[in-house]
Amino acid sequence: MAANDTIADMLTRIRNANLARHQTTEVPSTKMTRSIAQVLKNEGFIADFEEVGEGVKRNLVIALKYKGRGRQPIINTLNRVSKPGFRVYSTCKDLPRVLGGIGIAIISTSGGIMTDREARRSGLGGEVLCYIW
Repeated sequence: MAANDTIADMLTRIRNANLARHQTTEVPSTKMTRSIAQVLKNEGFIADFEEVGEGVKRNLVIALKYKGRGRQPIINTLNRVSKPGFRVYSTCKDLPRVLGGIGIAIISTSGGIMTDREARRSGLGGEVLCYIW
């Protein structure tokens, strides 16, 4: 199935897999989804990811993380901020702090995809893609 908003599709697949307590989920592989998955891995929200398939039919297999014996998901909330019909941009001074620094905002900057903390440290602003906590 073709998705116009690959980021929202990725976030929805991760959200649904978390709710169903799946170990892994597959999302279509693009440069953007690979970059977001790398940020999520670096921040400790997912265990790992790998690219499978060939040519146009490449997918990312994302291994989700859970905590405790009750298998509570590490990711509580995924919110898409900037949408194809309504883009949200922010300067480095106005970058949002998610839950007072507990969560992260993923920002698309001229230096690549990064968290709000990294963008503030680099002095870069950009498009606010999503909030995760």
